[in-house]
Amino acid sequence: MPGRSAGPDRRFRAAGRRQPRRGSPSLSSKTLVFVSSGDVVADRRYEYGVMLGAAGDHAAAADLFAQALELVPGWAAGWFALGTARLAAEDRAGAAEAYRQVLRIDPADRFGAMLKLALIGEAPTPEVAPAAYVRDLFDQYAADFDVALVERLAYSVPWTIADRLERLVPAGDGPAFARALDLGCGTGLAGEALRRRVGWLAGVDLSPAMIAAAGRKGIYDTLATGDLAEALAGEAAGYDLVTAADVLIYLGDLAPVFAGVARVLDPGGIFAFSVQLHAGEPGGPGWVLGEDMRYHHSRRYLESLAAANGLAARLVEDAVCRCDRGLPVDGLVVFLEKPATLGRPAHDPADGAEIDDGLLPN
Repeated sequence: MPGRSAGPDRRFRAAGRRQPRRGSPSLSSKTLVFVSSGDVVADRRYEYGVMLGAAGDHAAAADLFAQALELVPGWAAGWFALGTARLAAEDRAGAAEAYRQVLRIDPADRFGAMLKLALIGEAPTPEVAPAAYVRDLFDQYAADFDVALVERLAYSVPWTIADRLERLVPAGDGPAFARALDLGCGTGLAGEALRRRVGWLAGVDLSPAMIAAAGRKGIYDTLATGDLAEALAGEAAGYDLVTAADVLIYLGDLAPVFAGVARVLDPGGIFAFSVQLHAGEPGGPGWVLGEDMRYHHSRRYLESLAAANGLAARLVEDAVCRCDRGLPVDGLVVFLEKPATLGRPAHDPADGAEIDDGLLPN
């Protein structure tokens, strides 16, 4: 902050906790969405196995999945279900065998088997979630996404970002931001929250179904389907706002995204995003893969990436990203700025937005 001696590290310290809202089970990991094997008997055994697993009899569920796979041995969904049941029955070796079979059948890994293997210590943790897994997951949920996330999971990150931007960059006569890029735009929740303050808005998402849903809302001036890092690499400079609401949780290594954002931001531009929080380990990479099959990042890691890319912290605030099985998911909302001139951000709190050491008043 201009006029203060504190560096970005002070803005990455913990802020006051807010009370969580309760919600339903989250969309955090690949559930056993039915994908037919093409064999009626195998499908019936699969369905019975799902019922047994839901009732807590995981060993019996695994037996039924195995019987189904005897009929259709090349069924990736069946092998993934078998791995999940074995893991729940505390058969880690059997689960690992099943997940490896998923990868042999489906190298693109739309079920997230590699993530499961990493979580049980049977494979290195990938730096990002498999693109096919993320695409398939959100294609499945696109039709019900807004209701599931907002009403059942108490999701509020887009509106938190919009509210904080109101304070950081008070509106004048025209739009506060001329050109904005919404990374991982999904169905357009962030776009809806930001639209009135943005002159021109672009959105990109890996899921075609999500992009189609966003397009139907008529919020964005342009939409594209694709990988975030690749999309950033294809963009020229000229943005004064880049957002990433609840999307960086599918990436462990954020270096390519930070570098891309720093390149496309104009001086004075803001990068606003959320992450799930990780305490950090000495000597560790600054991020971990959580049991929810999402990546969690540490404050120190984000601080180092910001410094490496010439971005100054304007605001870092603790937040409850959403609820998962009725429990709050702790995270951060972060606002970084590409300084217009050395030593002074373009959007100065002295110009109207009073921010104290990165903490907002309740």
